[in-house]
Amino acid sequence: MNLIDVYIQEVTRRLPEKNREDIALELRSTIEDMLPEEHNEQDVKTVLEKLGSPVTLAAGYLDRPMHLIGPRYFDVYMTLLKMILPIAAVISLISMIAQYFIGNGGEEAVINVVLGLIGGGVKKIIEVGIQVFFWLTLVFAVIERTDKGKDCEPLTASLKKWTPDDLKSIAYIPKKKAISKCEVFGSLMWTAIWATLYFYANQLVGVYEGSGDRLDFVIPAFNQEVLLRYWPIVVIVIVFEIAVSLYKLIKRQWTKRMATVNSVLQFIGTIVFIVILLDSNLFNNDYITYLSNLFATTTNQLKTWMVGGGIFIYMISAAISAFDGFRKARIS
Repeated sequence: MNLIDVYIQEVTRRLPEKNREDIALELRSTIEDMLPEEHNEQDVKTVLEKLGSPVTLAAGYLDRPMHLIGPRYFDVYMTLLKMILPIAAVISLISMIAQYFIGNGGEEAVINVVLGLIGGGVKKIIEVGIQVFFWLTLVFAVIERTDKGKDCEPLTASLKKWTPDDLKSIAYIPKKKAISKCEVFGSLMWTAIWATLYFYANQLVGVYEGSGDRLDFVIPAFNQEVLLRYWPIVVIVIVFEIAVSLYKLIKRQWTKRMATVNSVLQFIGTIVFIVILLDSNLFNNDYITYLSNLFATTTNQLKTWMVGGGIFIYMISAAISAFDGFRKARIS
């Protein structure tokens, strides 16, 4: 087998048809110039080894890259992918949960609701992940092919060549004060959960009774009309929580400013929670009567315990969150 002919064939088949003949002649001339007059197969192998892989050599003749996303943009691509995926997943979950309960008549068994949400959530996350991956990859593939620069040096997130001065804008983050993406994702998930419970409390929160192999929702715990009176301030808290979570995602570490913002969020959330909980018409009378009979107490005592206990637990939780934020911010 003529190794030279095969090598030239392997290079040119990866090139546009119009350029193959000229490049084949040029490449053959180069190889012959590199060979001694009386050469053998080993000499040919040595020369071809110096020229390198036909794939690499063909890439040098092309004006476009032979990879989808090369090292120049790969780090920027991965950074954006890791940032966008969790946000898109949470937004899709919130919309999926809202659509689910809007279309649900409230008669479905709780186990079916839970299983439906889990299954639908997993499916939605996979769908959104595929969409984000496809479109972001497509955008960077186009950028890779329209970039006429020959420099393969990886770019920074600002799409500029890296210099030591870039290190000045990057803060060292001790492990104990770092904010992980899992923590941010968990915060967003919790916001989605309690917001869903708030807007669909009359379908989710209350007394369930078993009948055979299913649970039936029989008594709602709250008066939905009363809850919805406070929806403007609740929406403000939801937006604030999402904004703080995204702020955490950007900063990636606890600072005094971050801890202060978190404390303000906890304070506002506590005030809103207390105002709603102290509304005398918040609880459904049938629900209170049912629980008072169950625990052999009066309705007034039960409401006092529920309101007082709810406020106490929420205040303790908010205080711990605020304290933990300042504790981590002081770590050096």
